[in-house]
Amino acid sequence: MRRAGLGKINKQKLAQAKYKDKGSEIAEDQFNQMTKQLEVFRNNLEEFATNHKTDIRKNPEFRAQFQEMCATIGVDPLASGKGFWSEMLGVGDFYYELGVQIIEVCLATQHRNGGLLSLEELLDKVRTTRGRSRQAQDVSLDDMMRAIKKLKILGNGFALHRLKDGRFIVQSVPAELNMDHTNVISVAEGTGQVSISKLKHHLGWEDDRANLVMDRLVQEGLVWIDDQDRQERQYWFPGLFPET
Repeated sequence: MRRAGLGKINKQKLAQAKYKDKGSEIAEDQFNQMTKQLEVFRNNLEEFATNHKTDIRKNPEFRAQFQEMCATIGVDPLASGKGFWSEMLGVGDFYYELGVQIIEVCLATQHRNGGLLSLEELLDKVRTTRGRSRQAQDVSLDDMMRAIKKLKILGNGFALHRLKDGRFIVQSVPAELNMDHTNVISVAEGTGQVSISKLKHHLGWEDDRANLVMDRLVQEGLVWIDDQDRQERQYWFPGLFPET
């Protein structure tokens, strides 16, 4: 009985080892198949890019769709300024140039807006900088967002903040903005102005919380203090002043 029991155990161990080997073999085969499929996808993507390079360069919507196609298989045309994507499409050069123009506009307007401006306003100013010549490639909000995300390598001086209404504010000065700061910016949208009572009404905050958040924004230079109102101090976001 004892020998029979040992023999059964040995057979079970042998079977388990075979199953393990077979499982590893199947996993390796699946991995190889996926690698081949990805390679086929990449080759097809390169062929697609070659055939439609003019549309990718000139059409912002087409360019955004192409970026999404690349992302699905883990290809980033902006990852390097060299290689197939840069040489064939000039995509890397396009976003590098766009990033430089974004920096120039932000630096030129910081004295007026304190380092905060809407993504739409930034897009308008960048388009003006690029000009409307036939040689100038049109730029979309999607292009702007991709370029700004690439500027994060410069530190926390450039960031996008999503407001409650879905629009974006561009921050171009070093400052750590949390959700409370973003909520204040959302309240200031449209008028460019907030007060402690206004924050308490719209956000349901207590005095201490509202004062703490506004003191931080003043310290960062993102808002201006207005004590001309006899009833209550007003805080102005120069980057959110209504267009006149």
